[in-house]
Amino acid sequence: MTIAEPFGFAEDASSASEVGKNVYRPPRAGVAFQRTESGKGDVSADNLSGLLGQVSKTSIGEIDSLISELQTLRRKLQTDGERIQNDIAKYTELSQQVMQLTAIITHSVKKLPSAPSITH
Repeated sequence: MTIAEPFGFAEDASSASEVGKNVYRPPRAGVAFQRTESGKGDVSADNLSGLLGQVSKTSIGEIDSLISELQTLRRKLQTDGERIQNDIAKYTELSQQVMQLTAIITHSVKKLPSAPSITH
C-alpha cells in the first residue's frame, strides 16, 4: 500500500542527502506530499478507492445524522402545528359560547324590573 507522508519546506542539498537517502524530494519550497514506494512503485485503484472511502465515511455519517435530525424536527413541527390548530379551534368554540352566554345574560338583565330609587 502506498502511503503519502507530508514533509516540510525544502532543505538544502547537504541536509537532504543525509536524511532519507532513498526518498526523492522535489527542489521546491512549500508543503508537498511524497510517495513511499510500494511493491510496484505506483498507486493502485484499490488503494485510492479505500482512501476515498475512509475520507468520505465521516462526511456521509454526518450528513445522515443531519437528515435524521431534520426528519425528527419535521415530525415535531407537524405535531406542534396540529396541536396549535386544535387549540385555536377550541378557543374559537369557547369564545363563541362566551359571546352567546353574554348575550343571554344581557337580554335577561334588560327584562328585570327596574329597582325603586332610594331616597334619603
